[in-house]
Amino acid sequence: MPMVDLPPSSRPREKLLERGASALSDAELLALLLRTGLKGQPVLTWAADLLQQFGGLAGLLNAPDSALTQIRGLGPAKRAELLAVLELARRALQQPLQERAVMSNPDAVEQLLRLRLGALPHEVFAALFLDSQLRLIAFEELFRGSLSQTAVYPRELVQRALQLGAAALILAHNHPSGVAEPSAADHALTVQLRQALTLVDVRLLDHFVVTRTACISLAARGCL
Repeated sequence: MPMVDLPPSSRPREKLLERGASALSDAELLALLLRTGLKGQPVLTWAADLLQQFGGLAGLLNAPDSALTQIRGLGPAKRAELLAVLELARRALQQPLQERAVMSNPDAVEQLLRLRLGALPHEVFAALFLDSQLRLIAFEELFRGSLSQTAVYPRELVQRALQLGAAALILAHNHPSGVAEPSAADHALTVQLRQALTLVDVRLLDHFVVTRTACISLAARGCL
């Protein structure tokens, strides 16, 4: 049903203004960004189809631009708005981590990791580089692909930590399978990277395995 044919209380914009953004579904929020649908496909239906295609809102917002350009009706202006929304979310989550010690806000760390890594269809190894007060200097994706002890290069990680003047790190990688349980290889890699970082007096605080819905701490599992 076209948006104009919906009762005012069911239209996303009116619903948001009356009841707040939290009252809207993911499809309704996305429909507000898209504004108009396709020929023969109302915007709410299109929004729901896109979410299904990309595995939810996080999957859509983390989709590479090459994938977004293949979507009929999603021109440069709408792609730019989606990318802007993702960047706003990233900055909102990173700001408190830049202002005070990350250990004082563990929920923000996990939210940031799930946003950045949880919905990716391929494995990514990333690091939060921290200063001597354990405040965030930078979040960077370092390696992509199937991760192993040979695919993640300790030398490059150490070199980047020194370049940024980091005093400590939090590492993270995602499991696209959705299974958050750390593997034996994850434990072995964590030990190897901790040893390499220790040689240059950089602390490894934690290593998280991330999925869409979970962040599992290897430190909590006794690996660090």
